[in-house]
Formats: sequence, C-alpha cells, structure tokens
Amino acid sequence: MNKGISTMSWWRARRSRCATASGSSSPTTPARYRSKVRNHVLFEHPASFDTVVMEPGKRKENLDELDTFRRGKEYYANVGKAWKRGYLLYGPPGMDKSTTVAAMANHMDYDIYDLELTTVKTNSDLKRLLIETMSKSIILIEDIDCSLELIGKRKQMSKKDEEESEKKKLPREEKDESSRVTLSGLLNFIDGLWSASTGERLVVFTTNHIEKLDPALIRRGRMDKHIEMSYCSFEAFKVPAKNYLAISMHWTF
Repeated sequence: MNKGISTMSWWRARRSRCATASGSSSPTTPARYRSKVRNHVLFEHPASFDTVVMEPGKRKENLDELDTFRRGKEYYANVGKAWKRGYLLYGPPGMDKSTTVAAMANHMDYDIYDLELTTVKTNSDLKRLLIETMSKSIILIEDIDCSLELIGKRKQMSKKDEEESEKKKLPREEKDESSRVTLSGLLNFIDGLWSASTGERLVVFTTNHIEKLDPALIRRGRMDKHIEMSYCSFEAFKVPAKNYLAISMHWTF
C-alpha cells in the first residue's frame, strides 16, 4: 500500500488510503494551516529492518515489540492507556537513526508526520497539529535536542543566570520568547489528554546528544523504548557487507 510524507509544520508520509481527492481542508482547520495540512509526498523509502545496521538480537526484539504493539488495542483499552508508544533513537551522527524510522514505517505500514518543531509558534498550535493526525502513524521529531531551547537548559541555568538573562531581553525578544513551544507544551503533546485523540500511533524522537535532553522528556512511560544506535559490532557489520558488497559468506564469518 502506498505511503507518503506531508506537512503541517511537518512533512507527512502518507498512504494512498489516507489521501484526499482534493486540496480542501476541514472547516475547523485554522486558516494559516489549510494550505499545509493536506500537502504530502509519496513515501517510497526502501529501508527495512533487513537493511538497517543493527545487532541481530536487537533487530528481532524491535520487530517483536512493534508487532506486539500493533496487536495491542485490547491491552491498552484494558489498562486504560492511550494506544501509543514512544521511541527514543540516540547515538552519534550517521548511525541509521532516520533509516530506522523509515524501516519502522514500512514494517508497520504507517504514515509519518515529520514535525518541524521550530516552526510551531505556540503550545495551542502544537495541540492543533496533534488533533490533525490520524491513526496508524508515526510522529517524528528529529534532532530533538536542537528543537526546543528549554530542553537541558532548564536545569543548567542558575537563578543568577536567569536574572541576568531577563535583564538583557528586549521587549520584542520577550514577545518572541512567548511565542515558542514550551517543554510543558511538548510533554502534554506526548502524553497529555489530547494525545489519546487517535489510536495506534508511535512517537519517535532522534538525537545525537541524549545527555542534553531533559529527563522529564525521555523518562520511561513517555519514551517507552530507548534504542542506542552506535558503532556496529562484527555481527552488525555483516549487514552492510551483504547489502553493499554482496558478501554473505566469508572465512571471517
């Protein structure tokens, strides 16, 4: 089934079953979003878990958990939780984090909402975007450590630093600051009341610097699964050796 990526302040990878026949939008959609909400590109990324460089045991574990989640509607209803799951992919640059997200979307046959968090002006706008999403989708925020200035800095600034920072602000800067999404707004986006507005959804963050993230953002329960994407072991190296060089048998194997 075809999928694709669209934008609302995000790009959205959409499947053909979700595509609209026209470019019209819901009457309840704010005017500034109407031209963006339905735009999308066809998602044709070829990644699969067979092409992602990952330890065989970790690959099987992740596939099993995704399949369990897909069958989990009754379980989540029984425990009174929204049918969603959070993933944090972290590690050095170039370690297949984005490719893993594409593999997840292909395996689950999900849409992808690629959220450009820096373009969202207020917490209310963020909530509107959440309401626009559909089930069977992945909400993706890449490089989350670069997307929200409050992350990490909240615990680093001393009271004196905060006072000095406030003194240096100009009136216009204060206005700009008030128009940004806050950490609290993002937390509510992930698992607040409105996060249960649609079912069967994954929320995925990627980062190169997990140490910069506020613990409240990535605690278990919000980001249920932390996956470290790091330099590959010998077993993981067999994947690119096979895919790039067509080497599946070698005396070192």
